[in-house]
Amino acid sequence: MSLVGNWSYPTAMKFGAGRIKELPEACAQAGMKRPLLVTDKGLADLPITKATLDIMEAAGLGRGMFSDVDPNPSEINLHAGVEAYKAGGHDGVIAFGGGSGLDLGKMVAFYAGQTRPIWDFEDIGDWWTRADSDAIAPIIAVPTTAGTGSEVGRASIITNSETHEKKVIFHPKVLPAVVIADPELTVGMPKFITAGTGLDAFAHCVEAFSSPHYHPMSQGIALEGMRLVIDYLPRAYADGTDLEARANMMSAAAMGATAFQKGLGAIHALSHPVGAIFNTHHGTTNAVCMPAVLEFNTGEIADRFDRAAGYLGIDGGFKGFQSFVQDFNDSFEIPRKLSEMGVSADQMDALVEGAIKDPSCGGNPVELTRENLRQLFEDVI
Repeated sequence: MSLVGNWSYPTAMKFGAGRIKELPEACAQAGMKRPLLVTDKGLADLPITKATLDIMEAAGLGRGMFSDVDPNPSEINLHAGVEAYKAGGHDGVIAFGGGSGLDLGKMVAFYAGQTRPIWDFEDIGDWWTRADSDAIAPIIAVPTTAGTGSEVGRASIITNSETHEKKVIFHPKVLPAVVIADPELTVGMPKFITAGTGLDAFAHCVEAFSSPHYHPMSQGIALEGMRLVIDYLPRAYADGTDLEARANMMSAAAMGATAFQKGLGAIHALSHPVGAIFNTHHGTTNAVCMPAVLEFNTGEIADRFDRAAGYLGIDGGFKGFQSFVQDFNDSFEIPRKLSEMGVSADQMDALVEGAIKDPSCGGNPVELTRENLRQLFEDVI
């Protein structure tokens, strides 16, 4: 099977090895003549970024870049990015990288033309309607990891540097106009990033599949996304140059983010405040939290995983799936406790408060209260 395709769901996607060369055509499609490439600090000097800037320059698009982006991007990064966007006279954004670069890039395009504080656009009710839609710049997304799926999302997560809370900023026009999903860009990921980002995609699929909300399309996408991660993450981890594995993981990442329109849950409700306060890697944090959350949700999700386990190649129904998840984590040297990642219980009150406010709570199969969130934090720390 040729792992190359042009897709129109959930947005225009150019998928396949080597397709970064089509960036100039994507810019023309999105209406950009002077784009700003937004990426994170770790990617700024890597060969894949320099090669992408060369492609832009050769096409007469300049080589504008902003890379002052933290692993958990904040409004400080956002304001600096908007300043760079305006100073360079740019007319669109190429969001390039993993979750941090993609999220921040999308927000630079969104916020450069707004006048209200960024927190006025948090994903609460119809707050997105406060934005001037006509002032949102076009976005092209180029993922370089296979995890968050932010390239197909209509929101970004930005950390409030004062309150240490992660906020979801949403607007329908934040969905990138074009995505270039080139698995060759993920070949250089180190093992721990391959594992952490891959398990992030897995968490998205698991939580979407677990969510009680009615969305059969997302349910099917989540199930197949889980299968792809189970089949291909071990291969990508063992051999980073395995392009078939890298391509299927890139698909799984986009599928996870598409599927979680159905909802997320306690895994993300726990991991968001942990990342905001302790600056941990998001996907790895999700992986550590997953076994405890699966156990917590057992009464509501066991039946559906009993049915899914066979398709996933796992014996023993839901109990077999639970055992598999812990063994899967162990195979990638994922810590069993957050304390091994520097997380301590001395911030318990802040963690619980952050979790109870997180929108992910609404997708959990079992109602989340401060009391049971505290117990979950005690279990995972």
